[in-house]
Parts: sequence; C-alpha cells; structure tokens
Amino acid sequence: MRRANYEKELQAIFDKLVVMCRMIEVSIEKCVAALMERDFDLAQEVYEHNQEISNLEKDIEQACLRLIVMEQPMASDFREVTTALKMITELERIGDNAWDIAELTMQFKSEQYLSKMEQIPQMATVAIQMVKDSVQSYINRDIALARSVEVTDDKLDLLFNQTTDDLIAQIKQKPGKTRQIVRLLMIAKYFERIGDHAVNVSEWVEYSITGIHPKRIDV
Repeated sequence: MRRANYEKELQAIFDKLVVMCRMIEVSIEKCVAALMERDFDLAQEVYEHNQEISNLEKDIEQACLRLIVMEQPMASDFREVTTALKMITELERIGDNAWDIAELTMQFKSEQYLSKMEQIPQMATVAIQMVKDSVQSYINRDIALARSVEVTDDKLDLLFNQTTDDLIAQIKQKPGKTRQIVRLLMIAKYFERIGDHAVNVSEWVEYSITGIHPKRIDV
C-alpha cells in the first residue's frame, strides 16, 4: 500500500512538471511574438504567465520535499525526485528569461527597430526547439534526444556571436541608436541563456535515466 501511494504521488509530480514544461514553451513563444509584432499587451501576458509558473514551481518543490521526508525513497526513486527538483529550477529560470525579453520589448514603445532583426528570430527559433526537445526527452525518457540538445546549443552560440558582432558594428554606424542596440544585445543574451538552461534540463534528464550526470557533478 505504501509503495502504491508513493508511485501515485510521484506520478502527480511528473504530471505537474509536464504542465510546467508546456507553460514555459507558451511563455517563450509569447515573448517572441510580442517582440516581433510589437504587441505590448502580449508582453504583459508573459509577466502574468510567469507568476503562474512560479507558483507551480513552489507547488512541485513542496511535493518533492514532502515525498522525500514522508516516503524516504530508495536510490532509483530518489533520483527521479532529485531530477524533478533540479528541472523546475532550470524551467523557472527560462520563464524569468522570457519575462526579461518581454519587459525589454515594452521599453521600445513606438520606436522602430533598426532592421528586420533576422538573427534574433533565428535565435528564438533554435532556443524554443531546444526547450521543446529537452522537455520531450524527459516525457519520453529519450536519452538520444536529450543529448542532441547540447549539439543544437552550438548552433545557438554561433548565432549569438554573429548577432553580437552585427549589433556592435551598428553602434559605430548609428551612435544615436545605441540604447536600442543595447536592448537588442540583452535580448540576444537572454535567448542564449534560455538555450543554456535547456541544456541543463537535458543533462538532468540523462541523469534520471542513467544515474550519471554528464558533467559528473555531485547530486
């Protein structure tokens, strides 16, 4: 009976974590749409959505800690709970980054963008895919997909470096637009950070499957 109760509570944690993952995906997609469409109402929605994500993170954290204290899980089960605790931290940070992008978007107000910003949307597309792949690898326990996220991160890093170089060059050409360019640089950096957090999620997925963290850190 005790084991059945434990598995029921662990499944409830998994279900909530999947919901949190989906909410994160929606937040990123909304912040990108707000940026590209100059939709400040949508940017505000990202803030409200992020509050819900933070509340869910606290709920999952409490459920994990309660399970550890009350049920004293064995090693393999403890690994699942540890993974959930680590993942919600990374996911919550992704949600924060999405809000950071939305907040910067609102600061542009009616100011026209310098260019079509082709590279930043490309960064956004890659970052969103990384988050989705890391989440899907957890849901399906797909270690190959989890490991592919770090490979994709190389592509995101390359785009970030190209974007940074281009924007810095524009500061020299258009010194009157320096404030806007700095905001765009910050947005690019937040997308790069989202990719880093997605990699961290995928590494915890690998740990949950194999019991070995790819970076061999203490857990």
